Amino acid sequence: MSTTKSNRLQMRKTLQVGQKNYTYYSLDAAAQTDIDIRRLPFSLKGLLENLLRHEDGVRICSQGIHNFVRTALAGKPDGEVLFNPTRVLMQDFTGVPALVDLAAMRDAMVKLNKDPAQINPLVCVDLVVDHSVIADSYGDTDSLKKNVALEYSRNAERYAFLRWGQAAFDNCRVVPPGTGICHQVNLEYLAQVVWVSTDKDGTLLAYPDTVVGTDSHTTMVNGLSVLGWGVGGIEAEAVMLRQPLAMLAPAVIGFKLVGKLPEGATATDLVLTLTQILRARGVVGKFVEYFGSGLDSLSLEDRATVANMAPEYGATCGFFPIDQKTIDYLAFTGRDPERIALVEAYAKVQGLWYNNQDPEPIYADVLTLDLAAIQPALAGPKRPQDRVLLEDAKRSCEGTIKAHKDAEKTAYPLVGKSFPLTDGDVVIAAITSCTNTSNPAVMMSAGLLARKARAAGLSSKPWVKTSLAPGSQIVTDYLAKSGLDQDLQALGFHLVGYGCTTCIGNSGPFDPAITQAINENEMVVCAMLSGNRNFEARIHPLVKANYLASPPLVVAYAIAGTVALDLTTEPLGVGSNGQSVFLKDIWPSNAEITAAIRQFMTPEMFRQRYAEVFKGDEHWQKIPLNNDQTYSWDPKSTYVKNPPYFDNFSPQPAPLTDITGARILAVLGDSITTDHISPAGSIKSDGPAGRYLLDNAVSQENFNAYGTRRGNHEVMVRGTFANIRIHNEMTPERTGGYTRHWPSQEILSIYDASLLYQEQGTPLVVIAGREYGTGSSRDWAAKGTRLLGIKAIIAESYERIHRSNLIGMGVLPLEFPNSITRKTLKLTGEERVSIHGLEAGLATKMLVDVTVEHPNGHRDAFKALCRLDTQDDLDYFTHGGILPYILRLQ
Repeated sequence: MSTTKSNRLQMRKTLQVGQKNYTYYSLDAAAQTDIDIRRLPFSLKGLLENLLRHEDGVRICSQGIHNFVRTALAGKPDGEVLFNPTRVLMQDFTGVPALVDLAAMRDAMVKLNKDPAQINPLVCVDLVVDHSVIADSYGDTDSLKKNVALEYSRNAERYAFLRWGQAAFDNCRVVPPGTGICHQVNLEYLAQVVWVSTDKDGTLLAYPDTVVGTDSHTTMVNGLSVLGWGVGGIEAEAVMLRQPLAMLAPAVIGFKLVGKLPEGATATDLVLTLTQILRARGVVGKFVEYFGSGLDSLSLEDRATVANMAPEYGATCGFFPIDQKTIDYLAFTGRDPERIALVEAYAKVQGLWYNNQDPEPIYADVLTLDLAAIQPALAGPKRPQDRVLLEDAKRSCEGTIKAHKDAEKTAYPLVGKSFPLTDGDVVIAAITSCTNTSNPAVMMSAGLLARKARAAGLSSKPWVKTSLAPGSQIVTDYLAKSGLDQDLQALGFHLVGYGCTTCIGNSGPFDPAITQAINENEMVVCAMLSGNRNFEARIHPLVKANYLASPPLVVAYAIAGTVALDLTTEPLGVGSNGQSVFLKDIWPSNAEITAAIRQFMTPEMFRQRYAEVFKGDEHWQKIPLNNDQTYSWDPKSTYVKNPPYFDNFSPQPAPLTDITGARILAVLGDSITTDHISPAGSIKSDGPAGRYLLDNAVSQENFNAYGTRRGNHEVMVRGTFANIRIHNEMTPERTGGYTRHWPSQEILSIYDASLLYQEQGTPLVVIAGREYGTGSSRDWAAKGTRLLGIKAIIAESYERIHRSNLIGMGVLPLEFPNSITRKTLKLTGEERVSIHGLEAGLATKMLVDVTVEHPNGHRDAFKALCRLDTQDDLDYFTHGGILPYILRLQ
């Protein structure tokens, strides 16, 4: 892509690598002014380079850059930063609605008598189709083939739309289904660490590879020293159209790692420990940067595992600086030698190369962890930060059972089976997700453990649904080369697909007998997965206890069949020799794991697999191409529909008005996740979305999942706030997506109640507790909120991405003052809420007046903090959202 960048600050220099000369923006030149950047955190050096390269004297000016560096070196970064990422990464669940929005913007351009081609990505966009495969078939050598066939039959409309987008939009590449998970493909192939583009005069320009992604785990690539993080699909669309990402200058928490992991501990155990520590510390909105001598003992894949779960510990990113491990990984994964040489030379000349002997960067705070203290652990039963030591897992499980039912664990017979199902049993054991399947050490460990278990005569329990869904085809290559795939298959871990599967709720159906037993007896059963998210009802709606674990522990629990067993002291089972077999008997040593990696993994595997990464299989190739500039919407489609965001669109935004007499649609507690808000998982036939599909002649077996129908706003708005585990305090007698409609007092679905209120012209608000919007960067958590007629959210605090998404859809995020909460106000939901100060002149971070009128006439008044943090936030909200704002700029 041809680019032209500013040189107003005279920072451009030339770097020769091999036979080529590269122009770059010199941080050393910046240091020779009055900016001393030598002890700036490495992640902030990346932001500084970005600012220097895009300095225009208006939005990004020298004074702002100086202020950013000066305050950062004081450990207290201040002010607004405009970040211009190099590229955008998408997965298909969020990528489809993003492209739907762009297609709708092209239609709007036609109506405005403008060129629709002006709506086109201006930065590199990679969309990886990885979220649609479901583990319907499992425990079978043909499971992959069967699941792929089902995936294409279910998603034909979506994939045809993606093929159109691939051809219609410049700079948009689609990685077809069956290749791998976007984060692992990014780590192994797409990421370059140092990016190269060409100026209009042919000059090669080198600069740090930076990325934002529509999946919160975009942070995984921080392990490869690529600065980036997850954003909402709405923000990503703005970045695609070359709008800078406005953010408050982030404080950087330094995390010093020393020592090395002990025998028996894995990178999974490490990241679960870090997640617990950092959640307790509180790092939302902050960068975490790792340093210290402990980095020498962590492989690049270990670092990627830690970086991946930055959203779980709340940080914007979890960054590792460039060092020799970075260079070695680029070589091992088959990257271009010329690019590898550039990465090393650029990092060293720019002061981006990490040397443990150099003075430590200046951080806002520093935490320290001795890796030798890490112990085997799980996390659960419903939050990633709730670490449970392996030795305490049995106690955790039994406590969960008692919390859900007033009885001890009970065994229930299964219809047509010779074995019962017991509370605490593992019904899902899934090696899945990007977090761990990208790490050969834990994958080889799982295979070696399976081999030893098989040799000892152990097998998985018959009630456990086992599956293997790795993040790239490289994993199955080295498992096949080592023969460990046969050992995993002997325990039921057959390949079910290359995608997120279980970690995002695509775990597929259970055996009907198991489903019946769980439903009839309200059983508390467990899932064990090697993923990163285990929120309520995410993994499977019938599973109340979900535990995150390393791949070898997933295999071990499939053998044990229950979490109500202490794997540190009790046997996994009885071997073929009649003797008890303990976990310690079959756990592979670090030396065995290292030897397997060295023997069975090669750079050639990566070169071969990624040689034609955008081509796709025969299923993908058969999808017809449409080269029209605008999309031909099918009015009968239940997958892809033209959204209503630009209905009655006007060239100028309407004036802001105060919100008066609003009704409360929901009163929610703490840690409400985007899984609670956004439609996810299976679609219930008796809910609003299910009724819509039935009314449109879609049979229940063809409902598919909410994620695959994100391109249809009619389905998605009906599923917003419809999670079966959400607790609306307005309806304490009923769990799920329900509310009490006033003044009728009738209990209705949230969607049906919102329709009644909208028909009456009544504005709506939602009240919530702390950490509102935790979890995945689901744009539909904001889009659905907007389409339900909700004008504002009043919460105690917000997760970063969801706050931005709300603003991007024109929904006002307000924050309670410290002394006031929904509890101190004693809200029942019958109250009316008014918000004043909007039409008088809204400003960033201003206080607005909120009045709550109770049914008895009593009024509570307080000032809420308006969480429009930046000028861009204010501009987007004033225009009704990011997309109308961008459209008006064209």
